[in-house]
Amino acid sequence: MDYTYEEIAKMIDHSLLNPTLTASDLEHGIRVALAYDVASVCIMPYYLKRCTELLQGSTVKPSTTIGFPHGGHTTAIKVAEAEQALADGGEELDMVVNISQVLSENWDYVTSDIRAVLEVTHAAGKKLKVIFENCYLNDAQKIRLCQICGELGADWVKTSTGYGSGGATDADLRLMREHSPAHVQIKAAGGVRTLDRLLEVRALGVTRCGASATQAILDECRRRLGLPPIQV
Repeated sequence: MDYTYEEIAKMIDHSLLNPTLTASDLEHGIRVALAYDVASVCIMPYYLKRCTELLQGSTVKPSTTIGFPHGGHTTAIKVAEAEQALADGGEELDMVVNISQVLSENWDYVTSDIRAVLEVTHAAGKKLKVIFENCYLNDAQKIRLCQICGELGADWVKTSTGYGSGGATDADLRLMREHSPAHVQIKAAGGVRTLDRLLEVRALGVTRCGASATQAILDECRRRLGLPPIQV
């Protein structure tokens, strides 16, 4: 095996974003993330403060979404969301670009929209992932977004929300890695449900994956490494 359990677990942002999840489901999901020691919990914004409290003292980071899932919020609202998330303890924010403006190729708007959220996030010493929603875009638009995010200094570019018509594809991950500078990491989201798929995207340069199938992925990882199962 060319990986350790920690290396795989710390690739996963445990996703708790399905709108039908109850408060009880969210509490359980946070316990799962703690037990498996993943990279972060990406949770619905209203529950972020509680999530931060439960993760305190652990190596699992609290995270949430901005402009999710369609990206059409005004820039001022996205900034307000980011400020609230930071106040609630968010350490990593996942922001959806304005998909309509990307498709319109209004790059000045797209750039200023990302910059505004990035500035408040970085001013707080926290990190930003920029979600493209690649299923709706052509390659030229994806490449331009990679260039903009690289120029602005985003921390990650991310394929998808997981709620569009498609998720992370190998072709998109290769394209994003090729056209992003080295300081910008790649996050895959949508369709990473097994350890084998996670290992495939890892080989393409992905450093983070959004996943709701965290337990299944990491149970299989532990089994292959000969580690005891985790009880939650």
